[in-house]
Amino acid sequence: MKKSILVVDDEQDIVEILEFNLKTKGFQVQVAYSAEEALMKMRNNTFDLLLLDVMMPGMSGFDLAKRLKGSVPIIFITAKDAEDDMLAGFGLGADDYIAKPFSLREVQARVNAVLHRTMEPEKNSKDYLRYHGMEMDLVAKTLVVDGTQVPLTKTEFALLSLLLRHVGKVFTRQQLINIIWPPDVIVTDRTVDVNINRIRKKVGVYSANIITRQGFGYSFDRIEKE
Repeated sequence: MKKSILVVDDEQDIVEILEFNLKTKGFQVQVAYSAEEALMKMRNNTFDLLLLDVMMPGMSGFDLAKRLKGSVPIIFITAKDAEDDMLAGFGLGADDYIAKPFSLREVQARVNAVLHRTMEPEKNSKDYLRYHGMEMDLVAKTLVVDGTQVPLTKTEFALLSLLLRHVGKVFTRQQLINIIWPPDVIVTDRTVDVNINRIRKKVGVYSANIITRQGFGYSFDRIEKE
């Protein structure tokens, strides 16, 4: 069955280019030129992915993402490529972020990657994150590993849930600091490393899934247990 994508952008040229190219790749594509129009279309249709601009007249892409509350995967596409905007997008549960101008090959690769992550049998919900025998309850703030509840600090829980929510995505230490810690708290790269190492010790066999990307940062990757 074809995957359905909703492209939301107020720039007609961008919308037409994305619509044409995604259709040629076999996707079902609908378009909206505002967040308000997107909401109307989502009342009557189910989409597997949103390609969503941030800066639009009326409701912004960030405001739309807040309303959706993680109910559909989102890739933000915007001319704003500042670090703060990227972090804000991830803070709202975005699955990826592409800055204009972009290449169509990049868009295609990121669309495929997000759909691959989110369409698997263990698809996460807004209240739970699961990977095999590891389950995080985002409401109760608990972690269960192979049937045993594992205590995490508030910081450890926030770090692990961020990595698990964005499987395969590499976060730099500075990005993790900006997302997880309050802005008035002084945090060093070493603090991040210490917390990651503590998490690895607590998740047991799943520690190998928390990957150190030398020169970049950390990611949670899918590695099957032996």
